[in-house]
Amino acid sequence: MRSKNLKIELPSSVRYKYETPEMMPNLATQLLCCGAKGSGKTIAIVNLVKKLEFDRVFLISPTAKSNHAILSMININPEDMYEDTEDLTIIDDIISKVEQEGIEYDEYHEKMKEYNEFIKKINNNEFNLISDNDLETFMNDSNEIVKPEHYLNGRRPKIALVADDILGSFLMSKGIRKVNNLAIKHRHIAPVNAEGGGAIGISTFFLTQTFRCQTGGISKPIRSNCNSLIIFKTKNENEYNDLAEEVAGEIGKELFNKIYTMATDEPHGFLFIDFNPKSSHPSRYRKNLDTFLIANDDGTITQRRYE
Repeated sequence: MRSKNLKIELPSSVRYKYETPEMMPNLATQLLCCGAKGSGKTIAIVNLVKKLEFDRVFLISPTAKSNHAILSMININPEDMYEDTEDLTIIDDIISKVEQEGIEYDEYHEKMKEYNEFIKKINNNEFNLISDNDLETFMNDSNEIVKPEHYLNGRRPKIALVADDILGSFLMSKGIRKVNNLAIKHRHIAPVNAEGGGAIGISTFFLTQTFRCQTGGISKPIRSNCNSLIIFKTKNENEYNDLAEEVAGEIGKELFNKIYTMATDEPHGFLFIDFNPKSSHPSRYRKNLDTFLIANDDGTITQRRYE
């Protein structure tokens, strides 16, 4: 017997979607980057963040000054850099700043609605409908019309957080609940009303030398909520097995090993995995950022490079 009125209905409004370059992953993302010291983690993430064209980048890293030359590529404001990883207020401070971004974004769009109504009244010669508040808001002392301003002209800001070399810190021990909570809710930080609602969100990038928490690596809530992963070559067999167990997925460990080997066979080479690739991307696996690794039915791997 078929029941009536039980069909699943989707919301009528379309969720806001950030635009990213064709070859880049969707946002907001959460990425985990695993590699030994000197493997090239920081330069890989800096290049990815730069290509994703973020409007504001926060950095948590006790080694920020020593990596200044690399980090300068993404123009991080000094007030958005946090070097004291013993400070448990860091996460709260970052969230507060992103929430302020959301407030200013919504305020701009509300002001633009009022501004457009104001202009409409002027164009229709409905001067009797213009309030004193309208005049104070949209006219300056020289009786010139002043349009609302926003540093991105009303575009929703793309925000990133890079957490580099913070394992073993107070923030990742006593403050781990805040970090985990951010990892779980990163897409929902700073809810907004304009342009279909949703949230500003924070794309998070965690850089670590080890994978599993019990060996000093990243906690399970962070790993479980990642939708992309960068893996550098490791000589630790247990470390590799941990990685393969969690990410081999539908292709199985044998084929995953072929892809991993192909991706990391050159110095500083890495395997990039996008668990939610765009429909135009032929594979979730890449060698570095520019070469897709496509698993074929016969067990072979096809490389497809994009400039």
